[in-house]
Amino acid sequence: MAPIRGTDRPTKYTCNTSIIWYNQTCFPLKFGGHLVNRFYFAFLLIITTALMGSSFVVGKISVSYISPLLLAGLRFLLAGALMAIFVRKYTHPHLLVDWLKIIVIGLFQTVGVMGCIFVSLRTITAGESSILTFMNPLFVVILSTLFIKIKYKPIQWFGVFLGCVGMIILGLLQWSTGTIIGLIGGLCWAIATLLIKKFSLSCSVWVLTAYQMLFGGLILTIAGILMEDIRLTFNFISVSSLAYLVLFGSIAQFALWFYLLSKGDSTKTSAFLFLAPFFGVLLGYLFLNEPLHNETALGAVLVCIGIFLVNWSPTNNAKLNKQKLSE
Repeated sequence: MAPIRGTDRPTKYTCNTSIIWYNQTCFPLKFGGHLVNRFYFAFLLIITTALMGSSFVVGKISVSYISPLLLAGLRFLLAGALMAIFVRKYTHPHLLVDWLKIIVIGLFQTVGVMGCIFVSLRTITAGESSILTFMNPLFVVILSTLFIKIKYKPIQWFGVFLGCVGMIILGLLQWSTGTIIGLIGGLCWAIATLLIKKFSLSCSVWVLTAYQMLFGGLILTIAGILMEDIRLTFNFISVSSLAYLVLFGSIAQFALWFYLLSKGDSTKTSAFLFLAPFFGVLLGYLFLNEPLHNETALGAVLVCIGIFLVNWSPTNNAKLNKQKLSE
């Protein structure tokens, strides 16, 4: 795969307030630009967030055939290996300490987040798991305030408040082990986000993604073999579901997301990640007949609004927080 402009040179990761994924702003696409470009950008944004949400639904199907940790491990071991082949000509870390940092990121981003997602799917719905996991920007605000002393605006704290109320409503509906595990996954994602910004690795974002997937997938696979009663059923559904998670739920999803971040305003783009849990709930309802209680709908709406408010932040506030994270 030919290097994408703007990503084939060493990159330091910066932070736009509570940005959820690794941010890299190149060739900004102004929202007031050509109408066709805006529709194309919006279309890709919907496709990308739909892929994110659909991964929870396909994961819910897959855990019926493959034990959760082993499933998560195989997904990211295969996805990481394929991406590592694609990025072999990109700039790689030269220092051992940088590779260790990538492994640490993989422990939180892949092992922590994805391990929790697939384990939680055994006891809660795909929609609930997606909502809890995507609460991570709310956790980012809390953690970065406590440990990095970043200052957020009242509207962002209002978003955190709404998200917490939504979480409580969901918890009142079904406060189970899966709910707690889903929240832990969101917390791990927030920690990984802050670590990525703090480490400031001098390598391509594609290299970081490939190897944190690869290392995390390897750890999850070993954990699945050692800690679980291995269940590995080979049939059309299990194989096609795993293939979907690898090719579309991992590689295509990340590639499209990084493309969107490189072409548009990364802060505004990330604000629309609230669509991911929306699609998780919607697709779970449509394809898995998951019940959509009034409480679930209300909690989901509050969490989605909270995610939007937390990420949709003014540029001057984002610049200030960038500086604090780089200190």
